[in-house]
Amino acid sequence: MPFQQVKPSANGGQHDHTLCANRKTETAILHAKLDTVPPTIVNSQGIYLITEDGRKIVDASTGAAVACIGHNNARVNSAIMSQLNSFAYIYSPFFTSKISEKLARALSDSTQNQMAKAFIVSSGTEAIEAALKMARQYFLELPKPQTKRTHFIARRQSYHGNTLGSLSVGGHFARRAPYAPLLTGNVSHVSPCYAYRGKTPGESDESFVARLAQELEDEFQAVGPTKVCAFVAETVSGTTLGCVPPVPGYFQAMRAVCDRHGALLMMDEVMSGMGRCGTLHAWEQEGVVPDLQTVAKGLGGGYAPIGALLVNKRVIDALKQGSGAFIHSQTYQGHPVACAAAYEVQQIMQEENLLENVRELGPYVGKLLQDKLGDHPHVGDIRGRGFFWGVEFVKVKATKEPFPVEQRVAPTVFKTGLADHSISFIPGTGVADGKNGDIIQIAPPYNASRADIEMIVERTAQVVRQVLG
Repeated sequence: MPFQQVKPSANGGQHDHTLCANRKTETAILHAKLDTVPPTIVNSQGIYLITEDGRKIVDASTGAAVACIGHNNARVNSAIMSQLNSFAYIYSPFFTSKISEKLARALSDSTQNQMAKAFIVSSGTEAIEAALKMARQYFLELPKPQTKRTHFIARRQSYHGNTLGSLSVGGHFARRAPYAPLLTGNVSHVSPCYAYRGKTPGESDESFVARLAQELEDEFQAVGPTKVCAFVAETVSGTTLGCVPPVPGYFQAMRAVCDRHGALLMMDEVMSGMGRCGTLHAWEQEGVVPDLQTVAKGLGGGYAPIGALLVNKRVIDALKQGSGAFIHSQTYQGHPVACAAAYEVQQIMQEENLLENVRELGPYVGKLLQDKLGDHPHVGDIRGRGFFWGVEFVKVKATKEPFPVEQRVAPTVFKTGLADHSISFIPGTGVADGKNGDIIQIAPPYNASRADIEMIVERTAQVVRQVLG
C-alpha cells in the first residue's frame, strides 16, 4: 500500500487542540516548531505521562531513552528533597560534596576502576565537549608532548550533541547542514557499523569488520597518523541510525587501529549506556575498554539534568604526571541535587535487579516486534539490544529503498501514535543516507513488565498498520 499522510481519526480528533493546533494565547517558550505547542503534561507515574486533558500516554521511549526507572519514583523524589534541605549548589572548582564523591566512586567502581575518574556535568553534550578537550590535553601532558594531534575521526550518520564542538564530531547531514560554516574542520568521518545497509550480499561479519577497519586505517593515513587525537563512536547507535548494535568484533578491530597509531578510543554511551543495553556500560559486551566514555540519559533517569565523562586510568595518569589539572570547567559540574538524584537512580537499579530484567526481557521485545511487524512490506529492519530497539521503514523492502524525507513517515507515525493510540516513540529521519530513511525507537523503562512490553508492541503495530497499511 503506498504511503499516504493520514489525518487523526475521529477518535483522536478531540485532542487536536493539544497535539498540534495553534493556541489563542501564544506561548513564550521557544518550542521546536514556532507554530506548534506540544501536549502539556501535568502528572506522571511509572510508564505513563498524564496530560492536562486527562489522557494517559504510554511513554514507550522514556522520552529520549532517559526515564530508565519510570516516572515519579518516590525514592528519587525524596533523595532530591533531602539534598535540597541540606544545600542545593556549590561551585565545584572551589568545593566538593559527599554526594558527588559517592556518585563518582560508584561510576568508577562499576568499571572495576578501569575508568578512574568521573567529570560530572549537566548533559551528554557537555560530556562530549569535555571528552574532546580531555583527548587533546592528554597528548599535551605526555612526557614528550604530541602537539600535532588535533584531529578526530568519527562516523557518518552519528550524533554526539548539539553544541558546535559536539555537532562537528557528529555525522548527521541534516543536523549539521545549517551550521556547517561554523563547524570545526579538524574532523573527518568514516562509515558506521550499519550491517543492514553496509554489508554487501553474502559478506560475513568478519569480512565486514575487516573492511571497516581498513577504512579507518586509510583515514588515519590520509589525515596523518600522528595528527589523530581519537576515534569517536556510539557503542550502540542512537536515533540517527536507530539502535544499531555493532557486529561482533567491530570495536576490537577499531581499538587495534587506534592502538597501532597511539590514538584514543572515545565511546559515546549517552543514549546506549547506563543499563539501556543490558549491562551498565554497553562496552562491557564488546571486549574493549574505552579511553574516554560519555554517559548521561540513563545516569539520572530524567530526575535532574546530568551527564558524565569517565576517564581511563592511563589518561588520568598522564595528567597526574603532567600539569595535575583538567583545563576545563562548567558552572554546574557536580551539581549536588543532580548527583543525589542520579545516585538514587543507580541504587534502585541495583537493588531491584533492573539490569537483569532488561537482559531477560530485551530479547522478548525483539521477538514480539518481529512477530508483529517483521513481515510488514514497509518494515525493512528491526534491530536492537536490551531495552533499546529500532524499527526502520522502507518504501521497497526488497531493495531497501527508503521513503523520501518529504513524505515524513517517521514524524507521521509519531503523531499518529500520540493522537490515536496514546503512545509516544522517538522518531528519526535520515538513517539511510543522512537525509532519507525513517525509524522509530522503542526504549521502555528498565522496570517494565512483560505485560508492559506486550502492550507497547501491540500499540506500535497498530500505529504502523494505520499509517503504512
